[in-house]
Amino acid sequence: MKISFFETQDWEANYIKNKLKGHALSFYDKPLSSETIKKAADCDIFSVFIYSKINKEIISKLSEVKLIATRSTGFDHIDIKECNKKKITVCSVPYYGENTVAEHTFALILSLSRNIHKAYVRTLKQDYSIEGLKGFDLKGKTIGVIGAGHIGLHVIRAAKSFGMNVLACDVNQDDFLKEVLDFKYAPLEELLNKSDIITLHVPYNERTRHLINKDTIKQIKKGALLINTSRGAIIDTDALIEALDKKILSGAGLDVLEGEELIKEEKQLLSDPKKAEVFGQIIKDHILLNKDNVVFTPHIAFYSQEALERILDTTIENINCFEKEKPQNVVK
Repeated sequence: MKISFFETQDWEANYIKNKLKGHALSFYDKPLSSETIKKAADCDIFSVFIYSKINKEIISKLSEVKLIATRSTGFDHIDIKECNKKKITVCSVPYYGENTVAEHTFALILSLSRNIHKAYVRTLKQDYSIEGLKGFDLKGKTIGVIGAGHIGLHVIRAAKSFGMNVLACDVNQDDFLKEVLDFKYAPLEELLNKSDIITLHVPYNERTRHLINKDTIKQIKKGALLINTSRGAIIDTDALIEALDKKILSGAGLDVLEGEELIKEEKQLLSDPKKAEVFGQIIKDHILLNKDNVVFTPHIAFYSQEALERILDTTIENINCFEKEKPQNVVK
């Protein structure tokens, strides 16, 4: 089979070549797009990451493709309905970085709770004063985990090791795990009202888009921290900026931003007058990034060597199973 991998680094290409034998493989460092697809339009299988936006236009050009293997848990970058119409199978990587993302979540929390980001910038300027750097203990605080799936449960385990109280909000509740891990399920409003730290671990879909908005932010305990390692659009950017300005939130730790892909393409967008409608989102993202009570990382919560290898291994398994006509991890 002809298989093209997009958004790959050299080490990933070598890793895949060593484990996926008997196929014609090609690798590209850029996302799949209307331009890059010209290089591999006759492939049987495409493997992509989240910055490849596989919409109806792209799918219409995939004349030979039988499988799209996304190297991610989320699949909101792929038009699943259109793939189903074209009888293109889509596979994802449902589990790979539960502990990895949970660890990064606490990196963001600790950076804010102990003002590590501010202290680091200050010491770079040879300023060793501690004025304004007083933090707070996590022990005894309440963390609200929105989305108690695989990642959320790892966050809960970590939170308990810090001596925190845990509230969790999830459509699926597991009474056994609740007792074993010693946490409490709560409706969203109660969680927002009682939590000192709120962390998001839900998938992005129509129901979760702008889950944190101007209305839900009104329910948040004054002075809470908001952490997002999930998807940017789960938070309404306008509402977040307002909450920070009004000190409803004392800080935010963000590994993702609404419209983060626009920042990556900013230079091209600014030179294209047809893209004027996206400027507003870019400006709002920059407003967030310039706040000293916001810690931002560029979508790297998943980005550990071990997690990346698990992603590649599962992707290779997905391709092998599809070839054997026993597809796994299929997205419907």
